[in-house]
Formats: sequence, structure tokens, C-alpha cells
Amino acid sequence: MGVAIRPGVPYDPGSILQPPNETKKMNHDLRTRIKGIMVDELMLQVGPEEIGDDTPIFGPEGLGLDSVDALQLVVTLEKHFGLKLSDAEASRGVLKNVASIAAAIGEP
Repeated sequence: MGVAIRPGVPYDPGSILQPPNETKKMNHDLRTRIKGIMVDELMLQVGPEEIGDDTPIFGPEGLGLDSVDALQLVVTLEKHFGLKLSDAEASRGVLKNVASIAAAIGEP
């Protein structure tokens, strides 16, 4: 049996498994969970709802975390999500913002 594809809509095999709205909800849920864990584990002075998906984690223009916070965040991500970041260069790429962390965890 073939897959019916609507004219003008590109074929995406993943869309058969997850409806678009369900995937968006799962993305949102994962990012919300990451933000909550960061606030709790790092004792941030902001609420999860105040952290944007693309807000930088480090530096004065973002959350302002430092190297000690980075180590704690790496341990926290491994504890809660099984995400192992052993390489400093890879860690820099993953720990840019909540969106990059979610992508590394395997956001749908």
C-alpha cells in the first residue's frame, strides 16, 4: 500500500510517525523541562518562563553562567537525560542555549 502525499507538500517520512502538532508539543515539553531543571539545579535567579530557547547560557548578554556552572550543567544533563559531554569543544557547541541542548538530547 502506497503513502498518499498531498500535492505541494514535501514528503517527510517522519511526519507519518508524528503529526506536526504533536512534534511541536514534544519539542516545547523537552525545552520547558530543560529550563526547569536548569533553574532548580543551578539555582538561577530567574524562572523557567523567563529563559528563551535561544538565550545564551554564558556571558553577560545571556544567563551569565560561569565555568563552575558549566561543570554542574554537564553533570545535570547526564543525570537527567543521559547526555554525555566529555569533549570541551563539543560541550561549547551543545551548551550554547536551550535549543542546542534539546537538539543534542535528541529533540524530535
